[in-house]
Amino acid sequence: MSTRRKRGHKGGHDEGHPDERWIVSYADMLTVLMCLFLVLFAMSSIDANKYAQLRDSLATGFGTTPSTNVDSAIGVIVEPEYVGKEGVGFTSAITEQTSLQQAKKEVATFEAIVAKVNSGLKAQGLQDQVGYQVDGRGLTIKLIGGQTFFEPNRAELLEAALATVQTIGPALQGIPNQISIEGYADPTPASPPYASNWELAGARSTAVLRYLVEVDGLDPSKISAVSFGSARPVPGDLSLSRRVDVVVLSDLPEAAKALVPKVVATTSG
Repeated sequence: MSTRRKRGHKGGHDEGHPDERWIVSYADMLTVLMCLFLVLFAMSSIDANKYAQLRDSLATGFGTTPSTNVDSAIGVIVEPEYVGKEGVGFTSAITEQTSLQQAKKEVATFEAIVAKVNSGLKAQGLQDQVGYQVDGRGLTIKLIGGQTFFEPNRAELLEAALATVQTIGPALQGIPNQISIEGYADPTPASPPYASNWELAGARSTAVLRYLVEVDGLDPSKISAVSFGSARPVPGDLSLSRRVDVVVLSDLPEAAKALVPKVVATTSG
């Protein structure tokens, strides 16, 4: 009588595993999906410069745009005239162009404010009572009327000062910039009710600030008062030292602020 061979007897070989090559394809698919989601996330915030860089990078990567030299840092195509040249910074060139555009836009905004203030002051014959300066710090509107604005050792706004500030206020409404109201005093020592020129200059800047906020309706969270006392006098003219500056502070990046004087020189020339 024959004996049947038992299956799975001791010492026998285990059955082989099924084909697992599909795992490699599955992993590749997950990698592609992750890249797709990263690209979608990067494009969720529209930026013209970044979009152009992404477009050029994808065009080069997929071979639709022939290129043998690519700036791998930002993925842009190197133009033929720049191939082999040293010191060509594509990122810096794009940044400088953007900074220049920002500077031009801000200068145009400041010039519109100046035009509006000037128009209102000319109607009252007060255009000579105010000076303007546009630089990297921002727009400075200088109330330089001397005793027309403030009597010596006094901080009350006189009639011409009130008319001037009332004209400046509406021109500043709605702007996103911070505004600094900066008070100054001449070197003559202060007397009561002010302990020093610091308090006197501070009272002058606060008087202008209160009018701009309480009467002209400027946002109090975007305005502040500063006192420079008599530490920054105007040489040769005491009346010019008794002044208040209304400074619309620039909110540009430092690179764009540095280009503002260049833009101002171009527009004024």
